[in-house]
Amino acid sequence: EDVVGCHVEDAVTFWAQNVSRCNDLLKLSCVLAEACPRANAVFGKPDFSKIYGGCFSEDRCWYRCMVQQVINNEKAGNIFFFKCQVLYIDYGNSEVLNRSDIVEIPPNLQCPSVATKYRLWGLQIPTDQNLNMFDQGKKFLSSLVFEKEIKIHHKAKHEDGTVIAQAEYEKIDIGEEVAKAGFAEKCTSPGNAKDAEERKVVVMQNQHRKIKVSVPLWVNRSDHALYSIPRRCFDRVAASARNQDFTGNRMFAPKEKMLASTLVPDTSLAQIRSDQKLSEEKEVLRRENVNLLQRQKELELRVQQLNCELQVQKEASRKTAESFDKTLCTYVGTKIRSLAAKVKALKEVRHTNKNSRFGEQLSQAIKVVTEGCLTVPSSLEKLQRIWTEYDLAQERIQLCRNVDERDELITQRDEVQQNLYSAVEELILEVNQLPLSERSRTLQELSASLEMVYGQGSEGDDSEEVFQQFFKWKSVKMKKLICIRNNTDTALQILAGWFSGILKCFDLMSEASSDSEELVGNADEILKKVELAICEELDTDLNEHDEAEKGIIMSAYNKVIRNVRQEQSMIAVIQNRYLASVEFKKQAEEWLNRRPDINNLLSIKKTVKSLKARLRWKLVEKNNFEESDDYSEFEMTGIKEEIADLRNRVLQEISKEQEEYEKLTYLVQKWFPELPLLYPEAGILNYMNSGGLLTCSLERDLLDAEPMKELSTKRPLVCSEIQGQKVLLKGYSVDVSSEAKVIERVANYHRAWDQQKEKSGLLQLLFLLFCKSDPLVYLMVPYYPGASLGALQADTPLTLEEALKVMKGVAQGLQTLHGANIVHGSLHGNNVFAVNRKQGIVGDFDFTKSEEQRAAANAMVVSTLSLVSPELKMGQPASPACDMYAYGCLLFWLCVQNQEFGIKEDGTPEVDMVVMDDKVKSLLLNLFCCNRLTAEQVLRDDCFLIVDAIPVSPQPGEEREPCEEHDSEKTDEKK
Repeated sequence: EDVVGCHVEDAVTFWAQNVSRCNDLLKLSCVLAEACPRANAVFGKPDFSKIYGGCFSEDRCWYRCMVQQVINNEKAGNIFFFKCQVLYIDYGNSEVLNRSDIVEIPPNLQCPSVATKYRLWGLQIPTDQNLNMFDQGKKFLSSLVFEKEIKIHHKAKHEDGTVIAQAEYEKIDIGEEVAKAGFAEKCTSPGNAKDAEERKVVVMQNQHRKIKVSVPLWVNRSDHALYSIPRRCFDRVAASARNQDFTGNRMFAPKEKMLASTLVPDTSLAQIRSDQKLSEEKEVLRRENVNLLQRQKELELRVQQLNCELQVQKEASRKTAESFDKTLCTYVGTKIRSLAAKVKALKEVRHTNKNSRFGEQLSQAIKVVTEGCLTVPSSLEKLQRIWTEYDLAQERIQLCRNVDERDELITQRDEVQQNLYSAVEELILEVNQLPLSERSRTLQELSASLEMVYGQGSEGDDSEEVFQQFFKWKSVKMKKLICIRNNTDTALQILAGWFSGILKCFDLMSEASSDSEELVGNADEILKKVELAICEELDTDLNEHDEAEKGIIMSAYNKVIRNVRQEQSMIAVIQNRYLASVEFKKQAEEWLNRRPDINNLLSIKKTVKSLKARLRWKLVEKNNFEESDDYSEFEMTGIKEEIADLRNRVLQEISKEQEEYEKLTYLVQKWFPELPLLYPEAGILNYMNSGGLLTCSLERDLLDAEPMKELSTKRPLVCSEIQGQKVLLKGYSVDVSSEAKVIERVANYHRAWDQQKEKSGLLQLLFLLFCKSDPLVYLMVPYYPGASLGALQADTPLTLEEALKVMKGVAQGLQTLHGANIVHGSLHGNNVFAVNRKQGIVGDFDFTKSEEQRAAANAMVVSTLSLVSPELKMGQPASPACDMYAYGCLLFWLCVQNQEFGIKEDGTPEVDMVVMDDKVKSLLLNLFCCNRLTAEQVLRDDCFLIVDAIPVSPQPGEEREPCEEHDSEKTDEKK
């Protein structure tokens, strides 16, 4: 058959129209141009097997098409909008149209397509062909078939209607030319159009590009009809391959301007175009007519609205006129009543402002801080200078180790002390003349009253001009107010005079004749001036300020507060120095002209020495009598009573000795630092360095000590009784290098305890004594048999309430230690005591070891839980946080009872898996995390709010067999 090419898809596929169908195309164009503009648009889902009319986007003419696929389906309200990909079946090209551009066509137009799709016989597109070759191949085939009359020899037909054919143009085999050019290759089964189609799809997918194609232009070809080609083309095969889901990118071919040629005269073409344009113009006119009708309706509605508004305005004007008439009838009375009400309000405002006294409070405050300010006593500076010299003189004596220099330093100190005494007397006399208490009370009351009005003070301008600026602003403000008030008073006086004249005018009995016009005058102007003056004064509010005025007031207030605080601070310094001076004078009168001695101490030491000698003889006598053949129980009882009496007397004398040491320590620290130099034999420095614990008069051999073998796995441990209290003596091996360090640690611990004593939460240290025969130092502490946490939990475990009470005391003990910069490092079940199952006490630790050494001990374990914190295991130094971790482990151990629990990789217990009180669990989680709570924070936790503190002094608990460990030494073997 003879066909004319009208569209090319690729190098082997094209569309063509039979030359005999030109009249069919002409008729279709005319019918479509007439029917489609009036046809209904597609509604709902289109039928893919049905033929529709489509408005081509290039020339806006109508052509037959079939819907290939719905591109999108977007919901907007209750209306669905979508676009469709359509194939122009009479020309072979395709494009995407809106639903409004696709219409239903009559059944008589549902005839087969004019154009046919052809594929070159025996050729296929290579699968590895790139986009450039694909485009060149399509252009090459287009140059051979587009707008040309070619001969087609049918070879086969595919199921989709594609004809497999051999094409010739002027005796040239088009397929051979395409193959020679390299745009296609021979295929083994030339009749298999499906394989070729699939290959083209693969190429299109590989390129992932839009294909730009040309559409034939037939112009002035003889014996051919005009073919109107829709000008927006889309490769259906490529689209089907690339757009399996059209929600992705949609790839369209660019618009191409396309014309066509025809086999009929040009007049037929002109007639077709003319009919189409006429139809379009009719449609345009129809739409304009609809728009004009709509506009007419809108204007008519607007006219109705304006008429309604006009009626409303007329009614309002009528009512306003009536109101004016009524107002004119009562104008004078209304005006007078209004003025009377404003005058009444003005009276109240003036009364209020009179009572408030504008700015008076701040003005008085400025006067108080500037005029009544106290000055620093002239003797204060002199006193501070001499007191500094006195402190330096005392320090030089304390540091002196040369006997020759000592006496000279003491003489210099005494001279400075005399000068200081004179300066103290001078200051006391001068301060007694100052009203410090009254001034302090005045400033306190002034500050409180100002803060109630102005709030807390803040930093600001501290220059002297602040007060001047405030008074200047206040003066201007008051002058303005006075001027406004004078204007009001003048206006009211004029009004009163006018009323007086009116009375005469209307007094029939009055013989005075006057011109009524002159007498009445301009009454309206008088009333207006009065009203304006009153309103101006009412609008002038003294308590309303703009930002600039607020800044002036707050600057003055802040400076007043700063001056108040500075003066209060100065008064506090004067009072403190005054009290110190009074105390100094009182004590200096006792020691100014005399020196202390140690005769009482030496006498007590002599008595102790004598009693100790007698006690030793009695002990020897007792031992000998026990081995004697003449042993008598009666005589032995007498000897024991004498020994007990001697022990008590020794202890009583030692107590007196401690009291003397305390007195001497006070004198050394306060008045006479030279005493240790003057009396080295008294051992005052040793007593002071040990915190008052060291005693040389008490010896272990003199006590009735019972060895505690079950507790002596590490060091000697004996139990004794002193004045009715059970005590433990813990022996520490020391040498020359470690002795000072041990004493220092013991003293620091004791000083921490001494701050709060029984309320400190720490185990008290009683005495520190040396052994004469062995290199041992003994530490005496109270003994609480059966009161350690380990013993209690093994015997009768604590309840939750008891555990919380005990652990609150332990937290108090840790707070005391940490406040003194001491890390316990040895907190475990054998070193924490629950006295009477109520009061928790933190036990002492091994004073011969550092914090890290104590934490590494074997005793730092309860149950299967290690008390050593994760950071300590990683080599970090011991810290208060390590103690809090051990504290948390002990609390967890007390609360978990017999429940099983897991251990995490870092050694912390799995708290979440254990059943316990929620508040306790929350506290434990905050003790096992990296940012742990401090002891102070633990004491404020909700767990301990209901726990009553136990203020009783720690006394030895219930008498049990001393079968459990007292501190950290039982299981902690020395490494």
